[in-house]
Amino acid sequence: MNTEEYTKTFSSYSGADIAATFNGRVIGELQALNYSISREVAPIYTMSSADPRSFSRGKRGISGSLVFVTFDRDALLEEMRKDYGGNAPALMKYQTFRANAGSIQDQILSGLKSRSADGADTYGITTWDEQMTNLGYGSAGDFNPDNLTGFYEPEYADQLMPFNITITMANEFGNRSGMEIHGIQLLNEGSGFSIDDVVTAKAYSFVARKIKGIKRKDNLRYEGRSSARTSGGDLLA
Repeated sequence: MNTEEYTKTFSSYSGADIAATFNGRVIGELQALNYSISREVAPIYTMSSADPRSFSRGKRGISGSLVFVTFDRDALLEEMRKDYGGNAPALMKYQTFRANAGSIQDQILSGLKSRSADGADTYGITTWDEQMTNLGYGSAGDFNPDNLTGFYEPEYADQLMPFNITITMANEFGNRSGMEIHGIQLLNEGSGFSIDDVVTAKAYSFVARKIKGIKRKDNLRYEGRSSARTSGGDLLA
């Protein structure tokens, strides 16, 4: 009996064999990761024929989604904050509802309303420009662009800087594979709660710049000798 058909076979991976790292950081709450790649393809027509003569290829888009189980924290946001080492991306200060000049947060919450010379209430970009200019001057009287931005921890996932995901696969037979998704930027997030739901999850949608497909790695059985290598012969005879 030839054992080749049993010992040398195709190998695959399930979700239990896969770990994903976000900028080198494993987030255990990850439940699912999906992605898709699409590309613009346009037909080219000429006179005297209803059929396309050729097809032109245009832009490519990469998008996908992430799903995390919710235990007692926002796992993705909390773990990615650790990458900043206390210095998150610079945000406009009006986004944090903080100000160093004259109740700007009240103006923002009320729709940037101001009162014109004739006593009428005004809204819009003119008021916005005035408020941002005043914020830039601050209390010192000299314009300082640093007054407009500051370093804060992101409050929403769409404020996270682009990051990479490395997907590592390994099964009980020692087979290994991996793939990478580069330049991920989060767009939307959503979650919900119900009396009928026993599991709470949070989903994110993303776009990415590049994907490196799945590639086979060296087999641990042969590389590290962590298990006995099957010898030739009929073991079941």
